[in-house]
Amino acid sequence: MIVEERITSFINSMSLDDEGILRDIELEALREEVPIIRKETKEWIKTMLLIKKPVRVLEVGTAVGFSAIYMSRFIPKEGCITTIEKWEPRIEKAKENFKRAGVEDSIILLEGDAADILKELQGSFDFVFMDAAKGQYIHFLPDVVRLLETGGILISDNVLQDGEVLDSKYVVSRRNRTIHTRMREYLYTLKNHKWLDTSIIPLGDGVALSVKR
Repeated sequence: MIVEERITSFINSMSLDDEGILRDIELEALREEVPIIRKETKEWIKTMLLIKKPVRVLEVGTAVGFSAIYMSRFIPKEGCITTIEKWEPRIEKAKENFKRAGVEDSIILLEGDAADILKELQGSFDFVFMDAAKGQYIHFLPDVVRLLETGGILISDNVLQDGEVLDSKYVVSRRNRTIHTRMREYLYTLKNHKWLDTSIIPLGDGVALSVKR
């Protein structure tokens, strides 16, 4: 945990739990150990959506659809979320959850590897939520920036890896070194990108907030 647990617990204690089908999906995901956005991060994203009021949202990493369903509640009625997932069991579960939540008409699920889909995707988005395989963020970024309209927002989740990204690669377990190296490269690229202004925020497991110039 990158933020003292007492502080996180205090912040979360003031937030109401989701109700209805969204709460059911959240509890199911937690029981099945499916990674979903943390409560404090979710609340912050809600605020960003209400400020930005995006009409075209892109999510990289659907999982079981929890975050897409959640975000759909805080965008304009004419808004649409395009989300990408490649793992078949999660694709089927996400489709089921979209129907359960009654949002299948406002969420487009693209099935396949995000690296391939992003290269072919056209148009522009005013809000992008990056929450897929952490070691792939750096590879997704060029197409994400291409697709992000001027003034658009990119939110990248889990960028501090429970604080491990701060450590030397020599103290990181061998199996995590590639992800560790790529995430450090990703954060450096965000902070020094000619088209992005970025803040890295110690919220949840670390989020990066980027705005395209």
